[in-house]
Amino acid sequence: GASEEVAPPVQTCFMVPKKEINVVSDMAKWKRSQAYADYMGFILTLNEGVRGKKLTCEYKVSEPIEKLVALLNTLDRWIDETPPVDQPSRFGNKAFRTWYAKLDQEAEKLVSAVIPKHLADAAPEVAVYLKESVGNSTRIDYGTGHEAAFAAFLCCLCKIGVLRVDDQMAIVFKVFNRYLEVMRKLQKTYRMEPAGSQGVWGLDDFQFLPFIWGSSQLIDHPSLEPRHFVDEKVVNENHKDFMFLECILFITEMKTGPFAEHSNQLWNISAVPSWSKVNQGLIRMYKAECLEKFPVIQHFKFGSLLPIQPVTS
Repeated sequence: GASEEVAPPVQTCFMVPKKEINVVSDMAKWKRSQAYADYMGFILTLNEGVRGKKLTCEYKVSEPIEKLVALLNTLDRWIDETPPVDQPSRFGNKAFRTWYAKLDQEAEKLVSAVIPKHLADAAPEVAVYLKESVGNSTRIDYGTGHEAAFAAFLCCLCKIGVLRVDDQMAIVFKVFNRYLEVMRKLQKTYRMEPAGSQGVWGLDDFQFLPFIWGSSQLIDHPSLEPRHFVDEKVVNENHKDFMFLECILFITEMKTGPFAEHSNQLWNISAVPSWSKVNQGLIRMYKAECLEKFPVIQHFKFGSLLPIQPVTS
């Protein structure tokens, strides 16, 4: 079967110095790149993979998936071992830097535990995306660019053959969902600032992808419509099944005041008639507001797995 295919050999990573897009004229190059095509293809494949499925449904959990969850559990444990410090400013607790330094030091080792021995050369490059996925240790902030780095991390694991086609649901429901839990804990514990937040006009201070995949989960749901997600009772009863509602729950825990005021974009989305329309709209918005915004994408790393070269196919 397809899952038996042997992964293509990885070019020895880190021979090429990492390039970043750091001039605006490169935005066109980024949109034409193999990296952009592969990244967006990955997001859309997972979007189809979780369509109409609950978080609690049955799906295959492979050994690499288990190892990724263990990696995220380690990051979670380190938060417990690194309590916030007393400091005058309310936001951006400096203990995050201590936590991050540990990840910076251990990332390659963590990644090596997930990938098989014969792919060990890929660990340094793949680890770069993991380190980029948890926020910025200088500014103590977190945003959709960091979230994109985690999706790129998973995409790289697919490209080297560690994750397979039949891992799709587990990638979103088990690994990405665990990542979200750990990120929420980081955001709360160290009171991280939103990176490049558009304030009330952004979709969410920290995340975007769970709204895309979460709206796909709800497509053709027999009773839940987009207008229902602003109903507290509906959210409380269904959040364990749907990523979208988990996100709404977290927002209402973190913010006070009327939903329409603190989350205006989401409030507007609740008026869209169907989940498939919501899903399509969010994909368009993700491209425009995240992937094609220079401040978000300027830190995206390129290498042998996600190359800046123009798309060949």
